Amino acid sequence: MVSRLLISFSVCFIFFLTSLKSQDLDVNLNSNEDSFEYEQDFLSAEFHKSRRDSLRKLLPEGSAIVFFSSPERNRSNDVYYEYHQNPNFYYLTGLREPNSMVIIYKELQRFNSFETNEVLFMQSRDKNSELWNGRRLGIERAKDRLKLNAILPNKDFLTFNPRFDSLRAVFFDSPFALEDGDTTSTDNLNGLFYHFSKKNPTELKDNQRIEGILMAQLRQIKTEEELVLLRKAVTITCEAQNKLMQEVNENMTEFQTEALVEFVFKNNGAEYTGFPSIQGSGENSCILHYTSNRRPLIKGGLLVSDIGAEYHGYTADVTRTIPPTGKFTKEQKIIYELVLEAQTAGIEAAVEGASFWQPGLITTDIIAEGLKKLGIIKHKNEVRKYFMHGTSHYLGLDVHDVGTYTPLVVGNVITVEPGIYIAQGSDCDPKWWNIGVRIEDDILITTEGPENLSTCSPRTVKAIESLMEK
Repeated sequence: MVSRLLISFSVCFIFFLTSLKSQDLDVNLNSNEDSFEYEQDFLSAEFHKSRRDSLRKLLPEGSAIVFFSSPERNRSNDVYYEYHQNPNFYYLTGLREPNSMVIIYKELQRFNSFETNEVLFMQSRDKNSELWNGRRLGIERAKDRLKLNAILPNKDFLTFNPRFDSLRAVFFDSPFALEDGDTTSTDNLNGLFYHFSKKNPTELKDNQRIEGILMAQLRQIKTEEELVLLRKAVTITCEAQNKLMQEVNENMTEFQTEALVEFVFKNNGAEYTGFPSIQGSGENSCILHYTSNRRPLIKGGLLVSDIGAEYHGYTADVTRTIPPTGKFTKEQKIIYELVLEAQTAGIEAAVEGASFWQPGLITTDIIAEGLKKLGIIKHKNEVRKYFMHGTSHYLGLDVHDVGTYTPLVVGNVITVEPGIYIAQGSDCDPKWWNIGVRIEDDILITTEGPENLSTCSPRTVKAIESLMEK
């Protein structure tokens, strides 16, 4: 009886909510228009416009480029993952909503009622959806806030002529992991565009992914406005690492250390983690991207904490390796200080004009020589047994940000993160087994040399043990 009553009530309630769409909900939805944005430190509309203008300069004559917002992704049943925008799309528009598309033309285009060199298609406001899921920006507010030359409802793409037949080339960039969708729905502009391209194959003369070509050139050099947000993300991440050093003890589990650092993220305004937090202890310290985070720390060993807060789109990536007991053992200290020596030299090599790979070459050579002296390897060319990953990657809107991997230039932000991982059963003295160490910092390339953005968290043995002292 109770179940039937609940079902009956649910049906009536859903019917009632559906009927609200035809009623005036403006008072409820619009009474707090000024509070649509609760924070004022997002990237400015002028920043996004400058990025579109810079991209336009890189486009060949007579071309256009198309970007899509990320789709909403289903987690299970009627539950969806928390939404995250396609970084390329956000970089160029500032819009953080799904179901959107932007076309950027090299030259000014004349349409029936207007002329423009850019068109944004986005979802309109919907009273019922906003009641359940929060306010949408809407076309009119977008015109005021985003400052694009032309903004249209996404349904208008059904009848819009993008004039691709008059262009020499049309490039397009699709976000990763697109879900299949209805190619006739205005809520799936990527599907619509795909459908359009199949119907008009001669109009898309030069399709290719452009992330590694044009967007990499732009995004690898951070502006001062971007660096404000990136520094904020790094500061939050360092604070989390420091809090972990102060609070960790052997009675905790890996997932409790994860909860501790992610509390600091959220408590300081970070919207997301930049990637799943890596909290690998003991044998798990030797697994590079370990994210299960279930092991009790009382089983011993070091804790590799590789974490990054994401603030307004920009993510940090800072790794510290700490002893849950508060003190490194003799063997742990030897391996740790070898990694630190290599990292310090790698950071010093991250200078304007140097090869992107130079920090990695230097750190690898130092680690190889050190492991040979310790008798862990016999020949330096065996170093990849215990240091098997790259030393650097770009950092920004993605934790592994796009870039050209050409010589370093002012405005690049890269990581320097050497490591040594000696798993149980390795071909060396068992006293070294299950020692995994990684030290990672975020480095800005400047005219004055490398600037370590993450010095706010200690990385020497002495400083770490001092902070951990209870």
